[in-house]
Amino acid sequence: MPRRRVQTRWRKRRFSGTSLTERVLILLVIAVVIGITIGIWLPQVSQPIGEITGEYVATGPASDALDALSVDDNPSKAGYDRDLFGYRQTDSDGNGCDVREDVLARDLSNVTYTVAGGCKVASGILQDPYTGKTINFVRGPQTSAAVQIDHVVALENAWQSGARNWDSAKRYRFGNDMNNLLAVDGPANQEKGSASAAYWLPTNSAYRCTYVAKQIAVKSTYSLTVTTAEKRAMKSVLRSCPAQQLP
Repeated sequence: MPRRRVQTRWRKRRFSGTSLTERVLILLVIAVVIGITIGIWLPQVSQPIGEITGEYVATGPASDALDALSVDDNPSKAGYDRDLFGYRQTDSDGNGCDVREDVLARDLSNVTYTVAGGCKVASGILQDPYTGKTINFVRGPQTSAAVQIDHVVALENAWQSGARNWDSAKRYRFGNDMNNLLAVDGPANQEKGSASAAYWLPTNSAYRCTYVAKQIAVKSTYSLTVTTAEKRAMKSVLRSCPAQQLP
């Protein structure tokens, strides 16, 4: 006698969300979505939140001067040439030496000169503000580079921040402005290059507030701009030194 074929029908079970397993799955999916959203969103708002709560607030004359600077996030370095600033091509005090010699004489201690009564520095001791090191400066082809003269607001940064629109006289004045020049450790100066505060700060953390205040003072004097990243970096430094004055 032939066997009867039993036909089995499979019916799709709809996802109703009523069973315990389905509820657990729904909660897991929601948790994953929330986690991804927070991971993307939080870094973008953490800075504003900090500013609102006061965690990131900087106060004082330096901070106020920084807030008064215009922000330009699209600076152009097109046409930049260091020679356009005439560094070491002027003698504003008429002593027969360029500004490098004047800065060395100002920033070094125990200074000696190549000629008695002259202005060319032969040797001296630098307490380097950028690294905190003590450097014995001796003039010579193999030794002079140990101490270099840094533009606190770098010439290229100044060009991007507005100096590209100046006439030659103003650029020369900026390039040789003693208020924007420091005798510093040679390697530290090379490491800095043309970087703004957003990308470089002195390794000597005790000097950072003064360094940033100097940059702000120079940019205020010459009506130069800052980028958003540069301003944020400066504010971050100034939080550690409330009531920081401008030099």
